[in-house]
Amino acid sequence: MRHKSDNITWQHSNITRCDRQKRNRHNNCALWFTGLPGSGKSTLAFELEKALYARDIASYVLDGDNIRHGLNRDLGFSNDDRKENIRRIGEVSKLFVDAGLFVLSAFISPDEQDRLMVRELFQPGDFIEIYVKCSLEECEKRDPKGLYKKARDGQIQNFTGISGKYDIPRTPDLIVDTEQMTVEQAVAFLLFHLEERNCLGGQ
Repeated sequence: MRHKSDNITWQHSNITRCDRQKRNRHNNCALWFTGLPGSGKSTLAFELEKALYARDIASYVLDGDNIRHGLNRDLGFSNDDRKENIRRIGEVSKLFVDAGLFVLSAFISPDEQDRLMVRELFQPGDFIEIYVKCSLEECEKRDPKGLYKKARDGQIQNFTGISGKYDIPRTPDLIVDTEQMTVEQAVAFLLFHLEERNCLGGQ
């Protein structure tokens, strides 16, 4: 995307990401949770945040609904608005990583190209795409916000999984099947992989 003005220059901080990691005593990265509505993205993100906090690891959750209450309150659910929603969150997630924090971004992000666009914002190893796998049938059975029922009744248009498409990730970094794993098992699985990648290690 082109800038609307050519009269802007990136200002570099005197404090580097490495400096911040040393202060925090841990490494960091972005975790991007994608999946159908009701698959468990936000639940996993907030539970992982709690587990990281217990280890004195600084993290923050960016949740789809929460972001639309503020930063992206001007966006709807058209294809263009969804793309802009993901672009903004990708840029915000990148800032969190530069700040030395783990950012746990939980967004349906149904379009494969949009997710690739976000991945390309990051240096290799700084972005972990987590496919929160759950069948449409199970997500619809859970329907925690009653949105599937509204979509089936025609009250919500372009609803992912019903009238809107969802591109299943082709090559996600991790897959968490929430029909087969409990929340506790899923969090333990994620922590194990973060340790394996040395994401939790100190500077």
